[in-house]
Amino acid sequence: MLDVRRLRILQHLAAYGTVAATAEALHLTPPAVSQHLAALQKEAGMPVVEKHGRTLRLTAAGELLVAHAEIILAELAAAESGLAALQSGRHGIVRITAFASAARALVAPLWQRLAGTDTASALSLRLSVQEPDQALDELRKRSTDLALVHSYTVLPRSFPAACEQTVLMEEPVLLALHPHQAEALGLTAGRPADLSRMSHLPWLTPGPETSCYEMIQRACGAAGFVPDIRTRSSDFSVLTALVAAGAGAALVPRMALPDTAASLSLHPLVHPVSRTIFTVSRAGTGKHPDLRRVLDLLRAPSPTPDDTPSA
Repeated sequence: MLDVRRLRILQHLAAYGTVAATAEALHLTPPAVSQHLAALQKEAGMPVVEKHGRTLRLTAAGELLVAHAEIILAELAAAESGLAALQSGRHGIVRITAFASAARALVAPLWQRLAGTDTASALSLRLSVQEPDQALDELRKRSTDLALVHSYTVLPRSFPAACEQTVLMEEPVLLALHPHQAEALGLTAGRPADLSRMSHLPWLTPGPETSCYEMIQRACGAAGFVPDIRTRSSDFSVLTALVAAGAGAALVPRMALPDTAASLSLHPLVHPVSRTIFTVSRAGTGKHPDLRRVLDLLRAPSPTPDDTPSA
């Protein structure tokens, strides 16, 4: 009979890649991990890992077991969540990993919402700010409980197996211009802009390590030009400040705009690009009362800015 503990170790090896990293994640010694893997191979009746240089990689049997382990561990997580739901008054820590604008616009208000509930003294949040790829990797490695990630219409995103994702919201990507630039182009604030007319402008973008950068490359490419990038910063507050100073144009998801955008001329695109925000958790964990409480608060209606951009 297969041992669930050893399946968990194999699942962690698939996520972390090495025996040493797996051992550290599970608070075991590397020899102990190796012993469990050897025992699992005996239980399976065939090799589940094989040497590949100085590392181990899964065999076909190992890949099969990991696929089933994801389902088994999800069911165990659901059972643990159900038991936790039966125990009143017990709350703990929910670890959230979110991209920067979601951390500012969604997680910060979440703290305020928790402060207005009876669970405030018991439920605690831990926040890590990461790009979506890194957030999903943390979820896969079980170092976070909830990932807030995004995808763009021009840049779809795939999700790890054995995860549950729900659309939290959708928002437009807006063209941000200095009012004088907009006037020169014959654009009044809020009027849709044709991106193909912006090829001559200097561009301000996030860093190439971000999916937002790739979104801008694809959107401009679809409009028939390669953007002339003058500044790269993964902080949208820096980019919008530079736009307000007349340094160039930027494409900015609405949630990433500063609280005050009076010095910007904002425009939806003639060929719209939108960003979808997802909550992602490991399968089976969404029923845990602490995580469910956080998800419910994130999904609760709240006042939002007018969908129509303005100067």
